[in-house]
Amino acid sequence: MPTENSARLARTPSSARRAEPTPLYAVWEITLACDLGCRHCGSRAGPRRETELTTAECLDVVSQMRELGFREVTLIGGEAYLREDWDVIARAITDAGMVCGITTGGRAFTADRIARAVDAGVTAISVSIDGLERTHDAQRGVKGAFASALDAARRIAASPIRLSFNTQINRLSLPELPALSTLAVETGAKAWQIQLTVPMGRGADRPGLILQPYELVELFPLLAWLKANLLEPGGVQVFPGNNIGYFGPWESLLRYGGRNGAHWNGCGAGKWCMGFEADGKIKACPSLPSDQYTGGYLQSDRLGEVIAGAVEVTHLRNRTRDDLWGFCATCHYADVCKAGCTWTSHCILGRAGNNPYCIHRALEFEARGERERLVFRDAAPGRPFDFGRYDLVVEPLPATTPPPDTLAGRSLADLLALSPSSPGLWSEAELRGILASARSGRELPVLAGDP
Repeated sequence: MPTENSARLARTPSSARRAEPTPLYAVWEITLACDLGCRHCGSRAGPRRETELTTAECLDVVSQMRELGFREVTLIGGEAYLREDWDVIARAITDAGMVCGITTGGRAFTADRIARAVDAGVTAISVSIDGLERTHDAQRGVKGAFASALDAARRIAASPIRLSFNTQINRLSLPELPALSTLAVETGAKAWQIQLTVPMGRGADRPGLILQPYELVELFPLLAWLKANLLEPGGVQVFPGNNIGYFGPWESLLRYGGRNGAHWNGCGAGKWCMGFEADGKIKACPSLPSDQYTGGYLQSDRLGEVIAGAVEVTHLRNRTRDDLWGFCATCHYADVCKAGCTWTSHCILGRAGNNPYCIHRALEFEARGERERLVFRDAAPGRPFDFGRYDLVVEPLPATTPPPDTLAGRSLADLLALSPSSPGLWSEAELRGILASARSGRELPVLAGDP
């Protein structure tokens, strides 16, 4: 059985690979079929795609990845286990010498499916937990989703497979992060990947769910405290996703390997990572909008040729400061950071190269007595991986500030005392209000402490 760090090491490029970047890691949506109805789902999963790859086509993709030197593959959906041959694909990946993991909502990850994953050589399964019970169920769109996900997580933790949690950070989950940290430790998770909810797909329909850029000033010290005081002592490694950014005073504390000098080194899309959709779309990152970033199709194009020559892939790994705009073009870190997460910036502002979700940037504005705020402008059209548009405004900091020792308008003492067995902080009415669809368009709701 690989060590706990085997997946992370598989994604780490050698010095030769750094000189000539080529992908090591793929996130593969093998079906769009899903048994949940997540309110923030970027792919709007539910029904399977009509032209999903056959088993034979999937096995050919595995062979191509092996030849190209890929080291790790994560199977996702939709819900990967709703494709009956999911473990055949997983077995082929591991037989080809690659690490295979799965990300799941866990609604029906039964003991039999866990046994099939073990037999297929799957080394890690990440279960999505997006809040305490009431909060999670509201976001996942199914009553009982939290209980079933937690049951699946406990079964995975008791198996030879390494358990991870993954959580989207948004207006609902943010104040429940302390309780979720305790839950991760108690459940036996060995890692926790966190990322900001991005307004893509169904998430684009719910601007009330999205954090404002200036809220990173509250989020980052909380994450650092949770890591140092709850997660690391409990044996849980923290992996900030590529849109938890960037630099700032907490970089060495939160970034994987930060204590040894590691830091954010730019978007890895097309460089170290690739993404595939179930109907064969090849993208440099699984989260990128499909219309703008599809470089080819697995059914008709050779993967190596797309990686080497498709402009939708190559322009991301070749991006320079000259491709940036707005604040990011002027930033001290521009040559390294290159505007952070392409997915996040494109889904908010309609183009890559300027990303307001950056702690360094938020602190720079705060030092000037200003902040950036997103204003919802255009609704998404309603397709998988679609997005709407926001305007980005700069405004003075409010004259009144939230009371000390609060987070998102709540007492820190109350948040730290919240039990993982609690149904959650939010009432049903509050959940409905924040998750309400806003396709007709409106501004993000005013936060506690704002004028």
